[in-house]
Amino acid sequence: MTRILLQLAAVLISPLLFSGCASITSGKTQSLTLESVCGGDPVDGAQCELTNSKGRWIVKTPGSVAVHKAYGDLNISCTKEGFGAAGGTFESSANGGAWGNIIAGGVVGYFIDAGSGAGFNYPETMTIVFDPPCGESTADDVASTN
Repeated sequence: MTRILLQLAAVLISPLLFSGCASITSGKTQSLTLESVCGGDPVDGAQCELTNSKGRWIVKTPGSVAVHKAYGDLNISCTKEGFGAAGGTFESSANGGAWGNIIAGGVVGYFIDAGSGAGFNYPETMTIVFDPPCGESTADDVASTN
């Protein structure tokens, strides 16, 4: 009887040891909001590419996109006619599920969360800054300032 109870306990506990806590509690994807500005003013319609070790996503600003979370950085590259190119790199940081694995002694779970990205989050809102001059000047714009 004791042997059966030990086997049953092993079957029930093994999923906890071999799956990351963050994978269960926070998932492997995250919704992000992306905006772009130039000289403090919003730049609507910039075409942005987001990449990390888990994939590539395209979004126009302002906009939202669901990305696969990863241990590494999220690189963003944006372009808009008249504004040129802009970009940034946003670091992932360990979330509560990853720290819970460390505190509870779940080293295996921590490594699973790191590998899947579930144990990490990016900032929820990201702002890409275009350098001035902001937009193309036309002959009419130049004439109206003189």
